[in-house]
Amino acid sequence: MEAKAAGISFRDACAQASARIAAMPAKQKIVTCPLCGEQFLGFGDLTAHYLAEHPDSAAPVELRMTVNGRACQLIIEPQQTLKEVLQYNLGLTGAKQMCDRGQCGSCTVILDGKPTLSCNTLAADCDGKAVETVEGIAVNPKWQPLIDAYCKWDAMQCGYCTPGFLVAAKALLDRNPTPTEADIKEALSGNICICGTYPRHSQAILEAVTYMVKGGAENA
Repeated sequence: MEAKAAGISFRDACAQASARIAAMPAKQKIVTCPLCGEQFLGFGDLTAHYLAEHPDSAAPVELRMTVNGRACQLIIEPQQTLKEVLQYNLGLTGAKQMCDRGQCGSCTVILDGKPTLSCNTLAADCDGKAVETVEGIAVNPKWQPLIDAYCKWDAMQCGYCTPGFLVAAKALLDRNPTPTEADIKEALSGNICICGTYPRHSQAILEAVTYMVKGGAENA
């Protein structure tokens, strides 16, 4: 039976994540100046506008990155964080903002294969890189056992920190498919849960590993 949390099944979560990813703009058609609101048809026109009208301000920059397997070309302000770009430019709200200081792990994403705190990572530094968010994990059937185990073991209460834990857990399993409990605790040590669900995370991940290893053996 498919696990559920707060009435939401894996299938529901997958459908919601798929819709979010499908709605991501591959390229901005209209570019708006964030200072005066004037609109332009391209990055070159916006850059020329900044030189003429806002010479003392930092001009926007172009950003090309792959997000959950899809190529995106964006025009962003140089001070925007990766978390802000994911949420406000691409509509991906899975990475949460809690401490906004890189201390809680709620904003964790996977950047070029490594778990990364998106709230204190400048998006401009991610040019040419690949980003995976919890939405990308949710649409991949491979990770259904992990999500189901989190639901089964109630490894969340308010759920706000859960995406960050799931992303960190996925990053761990990518590099170590059969972790020990000590490995899990170390990998999740940068994630904070105000509700105090810590013991359940290890239980959920270890159970998911059992199903995933068994499934891999059966499909070999």
